[in-house]
Amino acid sequence: MKNRDVVKKEILSRGLLPLYFNPDPELSIRILKALYNSGVRITEFANRGPEAAENFTALIKARNQEMPDLILGAGTIKDLKTAVHFLDAGADFLVSPNTDPEVIQYASVHGVFHIPGCMTPSEISVAEQSGADFIKLFPGNLLGPEFLSAVREIFPTLHFMPTGGVEPNADSIARWFSAGASAVGMGSKLISKSVMESGKFQELEEASARLLEIITAFKKA
Repeated sequence: MKNRDVVKKEILSRGLLPLYFNPDPELSIRILKALYNSGVRITEFANRGPEAAENFTALIKARNQEMPDLILGAGTIKDLKTAVHFLDAGADFLVSPNTDPEVIQYASVHGVFHIPGCMTPSEISVAEQSGADFIKLFPGNLLGPEFLSAVREIFPTLHFMPTGGVEPNADSIARWFSAGASAVGMGSKLISKSVMESGKFQELEEASARLLEIITAFKKA
């Protein structure tokens, strides 16, 4: 497990957290390598199928052998039991779609970087009081940049990462970061079903590299 501050710094530096799930272990590794080759150095593998735990172990092994500077975390962590399982499997950080104080407090006590998912000011407040300082706004497509802009004023010390509904283009990136996003989470908009099913790994690599350039350029502007 990577140091919590190291993980946080990487997300803030890159401004992007790609996330995906694939039931095939070999495809999962190929996708991870394509992201890595694009310049991505932090990735979330989502716990969204019965194969997730076994595939995550395979990804950790591939990371350790071929991509040692990659930070690899587990997503869709909805309860403490699942959180502990993936941490034992080697996860560097955790991401949740929900706000579970038990998971947040466990992560805080054990030095684990954890991003809880929130959709309302009340959930954000619960997450903050439980020890979180980095919030996943989910689903981003329902909330929108205007929501982020409003809650940033209420919770000025927190970092926000919208996930869902963020498009891999300059206009979408500009709207979210202008509203106060510290980073964006991106799943199927970047790592689409067609890319995975057709094995378009070069296409994914190029798209990810362009997205990193867009985010970097906006952050420097």
